[in-house]
Amino acid sequence: MSELISYQFEDGIATLTLANGKVNAISPDVIAAFNAALDRAEQDRAIVILTGQPGILSGGYDLKVMTSGPQNAVNLVAAGSTLARRMLAHPFPIIVACSGHAVAKGAFLLLSADYRIGVDGPFSIGLNEVLIGMTMHHVGIELARDRLTKAAFHRSVINGEMFDPKGALEAGFLDKVVPAEELLATAQAVAQQMKKINSTAHRNTKLKVRKALLETLDAAIEQDKQHPL
Repeated sequence: MSELISYQFEDGIATLTLANGKVNAISPDVIAAFNAALDRAEQDRAIVILTGQPGILSGGYDLKVMTSGPQNAVNLVAAGSTLARRMLAHPFPIIVACSGHAVAKGAFLLLSADYRIGVDGPFSIGLNEVLIGMTMHHVGIELARDRLTKAAFHRSVINGEMFDPKGALEAGFLDKVVPAEELLATAQAVAQQMKKINSTAHRNTKLKVRKALLETLDAAIEQDKQHPL
């Protein structure tokens, strides 16, 4: 696999580790590597655990690409949104083991997964788009609306409020918070529990539950292509 995302498969579980510089920026190459890893995980019929480096899952989209021209920014966001949609419809469970900060697209990875575990500590999780001068894209709004509590949705999307891990748990970015040294063991335990799920029932139920959201995201992806950030 790509150096940007390592792929480790063992006992029916595929662990994907994001490694792209200090902030694990999400670039076109990272998205391509992520899609290739999901292709492989699907072939392996694996439960997926996605994680980052100690202290950070991802700081968001690669700002070098985002500031290199309006069309480059639109293309990167479209690719990232399509990846989020794919994660939500993936036929096997996706667990994110959030190893620290998860900002902007990093937080959207949390909102696109089936189960999210974060580490306790002085970490920021949330959507900082309005803080850095970006109008929130349609896909981002709909993803946040679906997964966050109503109060946290407004605080997060409109006010750009960032949360510590325990606040992120209450807001809906995370499902569980554990000490850093327990992160991967907890993710493995959740994956083992998920092995008990019938995969066909999981896939069909997921698509039924998320049908309206996936249709909304399809329309939002097209809207975002027409309206540069």
